[in-house]
Amino acid sequence: MKKRQIDQWAENLPAAAQEWLDGREVEEVECVISDFAGIARGKVMPARKFIDTKRSFLPVSIFYQTITGEYSDYDTEESWTERDMVLVPDLETAVASPWADDVTVQIIHDMETLDGDPVPLSPRYVLKRILNLYKRKGWEPVAAPELEFYLTKPNIDPDFPLEPPVGRSGRQGAGRQSYSIAAIDEYTAVIDTIYDFAEAQGIEIDTIIQEGGAGQIEINLNHGNPLLLADQVFFFKRTVREAALRHNCYATFMAKPIENEPGSAMHIHQSVVDRKTGNNIFSNADDSPSELFHWFIGGQQQYLTSVISLLAPYVNSYRRLVPGISAPINLEWGYDNRSTGLRIPTSGPEARRVENRVVGMDTNPYLALAACLACGYLGMTRKIEPREAVSGDAYSLPHALPREMFEGLKQLDRYKEVRKVLGEEFCNMYQHTKFREFEDYLKVISPWEREHLLLNV
Repeated sequence: MKKRQIDQWAENLPAAAQEWLDGREVEEVECVISDFAGIARGKVMPARKFIDTKRSFLPVSIFYQTITGEYSDYDTEESWTERDMVLVPDLETAVASPWADDVTVQIIHDMETLDGDPVPLSPRYVLKRILNLYKRKGWEPVAAPELEFYLTKPNIDPDFPLEPPVGRSGRQGAGRQSYSIAAIDEYTAVIDTIYDFAEAQGIEIDTIIQEGGAGQIEINLNHGNPLLLADQVFFFKRTVREAALRHNCYATFMAKPIENEPGSAMHIHQSVVDRKTGNNIFSNADDSPSELFHWFIGGQQQYLTSVISLLAPYVNSYRRLVPGISAPINLEWGYDNRSTGLRIPTSGPEARRVENRVVGMDTNPYLALAACLACGYLGMTRKIEPREAVSGDAYSLPHALPREMFEGLKQLDRYKEVRKVLGEEFCNMYQHTKFREFEDYLKVISPWEREHLLLNV
């Protein structure tokens, strides 16, 4: 009887999961949510228990943890009671865990209070808040992320710098090989496994290219609903790591993992369509750019600095945002201009969009998409005009982005309207958690300090 229950339940899973199962019985279910860092947290249970369980719980304190596992010193009742929150499965997100030894399915969960209200600290809910604002206006945002990451040799001792992996030629990867097919072929085994895992999960890869860094890969996903894309990026990071480990290397999504090599970004292409007609509201009937298009850019220019801590969440993130290494240093915009923070790619009017090039690959995809779309929404609803487009070298213009983590976190206090749309409770908790993380970082003495200060000061 139990087996029949599992079979009936599996018949209601998404098509990709059913295809991967191919008649096999689900043995385990991973109940996962995203914390602030984008790490998958949750529970693993036998499929029989998952089906029988009426309610499952996790403590709210998972949103108090820094990347090091320490807890924020947030002085509220919840900080010491660690109240339980209810895990609510979103069965439409169910995908395979193709690397698992058992037949395992991953399911993303939302979090609710015991009274059935959404937990405002949940990154997935923060994105849902922003998408609901668009829905009330009759708009539907469309997003397409570009995912950059490095493959490296295993790094057992963190005191040693990362090195590119050895490819099929027996040599380590070399940098500055952008768009090289031969460079991609060096890591065919890893890439083939990524493709296999992605196909098993129903994740559609658009393109894959060699980026400028040694062992640096870019994979683009097809455009679509921002929540769906955030779920895919959340799954995809784990997918790439698991594929790399299969071939004795690491995959890292750090914004700046290797000195003197380019950083890794998650460029986000953004457009908005009318929910009724499906038409791109960034274009007028005569195919010219609309006022809403310019106001969206104006909102990004006005507010993105205030949410930089969501787009560049770690001390390492700001090592990428410096002049001369293919990352933006300001929020100027321009047509087909990769030196600007906001680029307008070449396209027809139906695909007119804004590419945000500020976002680092180390970000939480739910929070990054929420922050970017929130800024565009405020620009459109407040009719904020952008500055003139830049046609020349935007790197030659002043550095207008925060230079380090502490400054970036303080920027979140700049605009009440930004905190309101993201959620005041979320903003408070996020800042407290990240400030604790920054203080932990200050306790660490780096090799640079030992090299230059030990005998010279």
